[in-house]
Amino acid sequence: MSPLNVVVGITGGIAAYKAVGVVRALVLAGHDVHVVPTEGALRFVGRPTLEAISRNPVHADLYEGVAEVRHVAIGQAADLIVIAPATANTIAKLATGLADDLLGNTVLASEAPLVIAPAMHTEMWRHPATQANIATLRSRGVTIVGPAVGQLTGADSGPGRMEEPDVIVAAALERAAASARHDLAGRRVVVTAGGTREPLDPVRFLGNRSSGKQGVAIAEAARARGAAVTLIAANLEVGEPAGCDVRRVSTALELQQAVTEAARGADVVVMAAAVADYRPAGVSESKIKKDAGDGGLTLELVRNPDILAGLGHAPHDGTLLVGFAAETESDDERLLDLGRAKREAKGADFLVVNRVGWTEGFAADENRVVVVGRSGDVVARAHGTKMSVADDILDVVVSELATAAAAADPTEEHESR
Repeated sequence: MSPLNVVVGITGGIAAYKAVGVVRALVLAGHDVHVVPTEGALRFVGRPTLEAISRNPVHADLYEGVAEVRHVAIGQAADLIVIAPATANTIAKLATGLADDLLGNTVLASEAPLVIAPAMHTEMWRHPATQANIATLRSRGVTIVGPAVGQLTGADSGPGRMEEPDVIVAAALERAAASARHDLAGRRVVVTAGGTREPLDPVRFLGNRSSGKQGVAIAEAARARGAAVTLIAANLEVGEPAGCDVRRVSTALELQQAVTEAARGADVVVMAAAVADYRPAGVSESKIKKDAGDGGLTLELVRNPDILAGLGHAPHDGTLLVGFAAETESDDERLLDLGRAKREAKGADFLVVNRVGWTEGFAADENRVVVVGRSGDVVARAHGTKMSVADDILDVVVSELATAAAAADPTEEHESR
């Protein structure tokens, strides 16, 4: 990656000391780093430290450098903005567009990708106001890294801990790289994400633990790479990505109808949603009551259509079909064998296989996948944040699209050499 002009915003939380590691990692990676701390941040980390690590002057005062219009110039020159830590207060100001300090003005004056790493106490993170602000930022295309679960100030522990510097830097550079690539420009990509829910009655449903994080990351990455993206969203537990045509569904049958319609004329379809294999044979119009005795409840289930197989075995020339398979198999070779068999059975061009369990896969911030191609060969292995995994999957897609284009027009390939 070419050197970037990176702005690192630091806000007034105890995790500000960890921001020094973010700045240092970016500098060592060869980027030009400019630190913009809030006044509160300077109560935790001194200006001399930040200047020594960043190798650039540190500016915090909105009213300094007026002649050079510094409050606008810093943001205009940025290729990437990273705010770590991002306190609840700063997140609220970003969501509402407040610019009462140099950092706020820098963000508003910039069109660069914005990555924030929240850090606060668990109660503050879970507060509806904070969650609403995070959802707003996600909807505008802001990348949220963390927070992690762990030790907080004092004896407190829980979600709210700032992610480690290496995780933040990796996510930020991935976002910058995706924004710089436009290898899906002119392509139409359809992505399914989330988990379907099959109602039993007006209160209950049969569902799964998918949060939609991986599918949303694929949609975000495809959009950043220039694609026109349609996201079929099934009960997402994360914010909807900006710039995508989002179509909300709940059940497997609704998802089938939506993706079948959206797939017509699409260049790529990525089936990342976790779709229920079965649904209740009948849905009660009123809440199912418990029996007065000790008897159990027997449910009759019927099989849902296999949406991926339906797409795979129907004519889909010109549409690249990527399926997902979540398995609990612990043995790597057997997991791969399951993936090969499923890819062939579904008729997908590629199948992304990942292991899931009680503590991995679903709702996690990281993922580990293997991508199986038409011949059964492993064409890619990816491990890291779900955004980095998304880009690795899309690298496979882009390579296949280029190969198909060259095969369709060998003259054009010859002339480009």
